[in-house]
Amino acid sequence: MKYLRRYAAILAGLIASLAVFGATTPAFAMIPGSDGAAGPATPPPVVTTVVVGGTPGWQIALIAIGSALLAAAAAVLADRARQRRLAVVPA
Repeated sequence: MKYLRRYAAILAGLIASLAVFGATTPAFAMIPGSDGAAGPATPPPVVTTVVVGGTPGWQIALIAIGSALLAAAAAVLADRARQRRLAVVPA
């Protein structure tokens, strides 16, 4: 009985993710034709991509370090809140 709520939440999450992926796959599989209806499409035009600029490596490293520090701080705060909750609730 103690873990029933956790198992129900996991099961609900799995069912929701299956529903989402089941609904989006057919939508991506359809290829619109030239008149907008689903069916065989004409080949796409050749597109030449010009890449200018981009994110420098030091900015990527700074974002990674910042997100790691944020995740560590959130983990510490969550652990402290959990410890306080366990200390208050008698076993």
